[in-house]
Amino acid sequence: MHIDREMAINLPNVRLISHPLIEHKLSILRDKNTQSFQFRMVVDEISHLMIFEATRKLALRDVSVQTPVAKTTAKKLATKIMICPILRAALGMLDSVFTIIPDAAVGFLGFQRNEATAQAEFFYAKLPPDASSRTAIIIDPMFATGGTAIDAVKFLKEKGVKEIKFISIIAAPEGLKRFSEIYPDVDVYTAAIDERLDEKNYIVPGLGDAGDRVFNTLD
Repeated sequence: MHIDREMAINLPNVRLISHPLIEHKLSILRDKNTQSFQFRMVVDEISHLMIFEATRKLALRDVSVQTPVAKTTAKKLATKIMICPILRAALGMLDSVFTIIPDAAVGFLGFQRNEATAQAEFFYAKLPPDASSRTAIIIDPMFATGGTAIDAVKFLKEKGVKEIKFISIIAAPEGLKRFSEIYPDVDVYTAAIDERLDEKNYIVPGLGDAGDRVFNTLD
């Protein structure tokens, strides 16, 4: 199934984050000669930049603050945040999120690609006890067929999570279209929408297997 890239860009729940620094860093990620330690560093840097855009519309509440000079009214987040990394590749994005939202909780979601079927299989989940009252931000470097994203959102919704966002560094138009048809209420933030999926459901041109490159487990 080939989906036009422009169609994916214009999906109402897809947010393409364009910034010169992100474009520059994406070129490093895509380069097959980039070593794992540098790949991890750049994944962290891009995630750091993307989290600002993904949290732009979070609700705020008024609080009273005593400054060294006077009492004033300031703003704080009105909701608690739960970061949901999809194991294992998204662990490379997690530290950058904690840098911005240090009091966020983490809800781990484990999926593993079945190489025979090219489908992601669910194997693990660990959410905080108050997950249903938090805004969930799912993170995963790659958004390919959309199958993992769909399963992750379905799982969270079944657990009572109402507000969900998804951050992915690189996405395929086929996956974005499929996801948007099922969950048009979940915004997807991505730094790049690539050309297509190949016959093995890898993103083209993509950046290879993000998990292997983050954790230096390439053959």
